[in-house]
Amino acid sequence: MRHAILGAGGVGGLVGGALARAGHPVTLIVRPGRAEQYPERLRVQSRALESFEAPVEVVERLGDPSDVVWIAVKATALEAALDILTPEELGDGIVVPLLNGVDHVELLRHRYGAERVLPGTIRVEAERAEPGQIRHLSAFADVQVAPGSATRTRAWALCEELRGAGLGCEVRDDEVTMLWSKLCFLAPFALATTASGGALGAVRSDPRWWTRLQACVEEACAVGLAEGAEVAPEPILAMFAALPEGFRSSMQKDVAAGRAPELDAIAGPILRGGEEHGIDVPATRFFVERIAPPE
Repeated sequence: MRHAILGAGGVGGLVGGALARAGHPVTLIVRPGRAEQYPERLRVQSRALESFEAPVEVVERLGDPSDVVWIAVKATALEAALDILTPEELGDGIVVPLLNGVDHVELLRHRYGAERVLPGTIRVEAERAEPGQIRHLSAFADVQVAPGSATRTRAWALCEELRGAGLGCEVRDDEVTMLWSKLCFLAPFALATTASGGALGAVRSDPRWWTRLQACVEEACAVGLAEGAEVAPEPILAMFAALPEGFRSSMQKDVAAGRAPELDAIAGPILRGGEEHGIDVPATRFFVERIAPPE
């Protein structure tokens, strides 16, 4: 299949680079005026996949339609990024979002049509060192997709291509559970590390922060259950106990670099869902207020 990447940062660059190395045509769609900053070869530094270079095309508008457009921008930049990809330019292709949060899926369906959206998630730690240079920091890079009837065949074909490129991929039957399973892990992790200013090991070793993280996991899962997801705190807390001490969240890195954090995308569904379902979420509110104090 032909792949296009909207958002060639750490996640998009890694996925695009792996697919390009496997021989699939890959196009990077970059913001207007940025194309000259990107080389036509992606360089990926990765211990899990081995470091490599792969050829890509760099454009500011998608001329020839792609079979798959991966949307891997930050949630804070989503609406502006979608101006770059019109429904007409998408054509018969599908979009696969790898954004944090849950609310973006409906936004994409409204813009492109439900039959053109294949919801996805990714579990990875990757970052862009500079345009065209990607650092893959985790020992894993696992994609999940939850197709509807219109995208099921392409979902299976897509997973085969990702596995052939060295990435993990799984087709899930339950979209709500897929999205909330990631959020119930990501939100406590991102909020706790960002609010505390420490990596996961520092949070684990401080009883105050660890207790708050545990409470945030329980709150996220309670809201997720009310939203119809099959989630539970125990497996998530077991994962936190097993992850490396130096594990850091992208939100923490954004704040440290002076970039706007994805607070609404990551914490917003828990806060709004808690209010809607009558579930108190004080740990989540504590983290949000510490990261972005009220004006």
